[in-house]
Amino acid sequence: MSQHIKNRIKLSNNPHLNEYFYLISGSLIVAITFNVFLNPNGIAPGGISGLSTIVQFKLGIEPAYTQWALNIPLFIAGLMILGKRFGIKTFVGSIVLPLFIFLTKDFEPITTSLLLASVYGGVGVGIGLGLVFRGKASTGGTDLAAQLLHKFTGISLGGAILVMDGLVVFTAGVVFGPENALYALISLFITSKTIDMVQIGLSYAKMAIIVSDHKEKLAQAILQELDRGVTIVNATGGFTGNDKHILMVVFPQNEITKLKEIIRSIDPDGFVIVSNAHEVLGKGFKSHF
Repeated sequence: MSQHIKNRIKLSNNPHLNEYFYLISGSLIVAITFNVFLNPNGIAPGGISGLSTIVQFKLGIEPAYTQWALNIPLFIAGLMILGKRFGIKTFVGSIVLPLFIFLTKDFEPITTSLLLASVYGGVGVGIGLGLVFRGKASTGGTDLAAQLLHKFTGISLGGAILVMDGLVVFTAGVVFGPENALYALISLFITSKTIDMVQIGLSYAKMAIIVSDHKEKLAQAILQELDRGVTIVNATGGFTGNDKHILMVVFPQNEITKLKEIIRSIDPDGFVIVSNAHEVLGKGFKSHF
């Protein structure tokens, strides 16, 4: 194998390179979404980008300029007051996102429907920010302002973010009207849910908690028939005080019927809880890397 190919393989496995890829691609998705859905329809779902929409409507200033004008001083203030916790990737995100917004500002809006714009805008921003967060980065803005507010007021970080976004949405309601503010809230909600999906993935597994007096037979049947590992935990019944055994098994969704048949055939009186398991990592499931 040539040295050039080896270098390319090594580069593709570089975690820092991957993180910057997530940061850049996520910022690009947020920028395009902002310009084709949110900004042209006057939907400002919080954050510096939402504030820049309001400023453009009132003063005619390009959103990218407003974002640079706010992000850079916020980053410097955060660096001076809170220390070097932000790092270079936060600085890159604070610069790159407004740059992409500026470069894509002439993209034509896809829809003029406020409902469609808020839904697809929320999904697009959620996907973009989810990728940025997977890159262990930030696009600055509200995150930095919230941390400064948290330091000086004692408000929890989550509460500080809520205050910052709430103020932007409220201002948007005054500028664009209450209906736009309601659509902004829809977009903000969809964004938060989409970020979660990007972070934990779309694939779901199932986790079963089984309380049974037939732990050996059940464990053996699950190992042989499902080819799934079983964890056995010793427990005590809260009502009876008797010793109990809890079996925990994680398995794909399409194996739930087979698992229930195994339990029914061995211990019809077994107590079973089946729940969703998100982003299962390890042997037999998704890789850690």
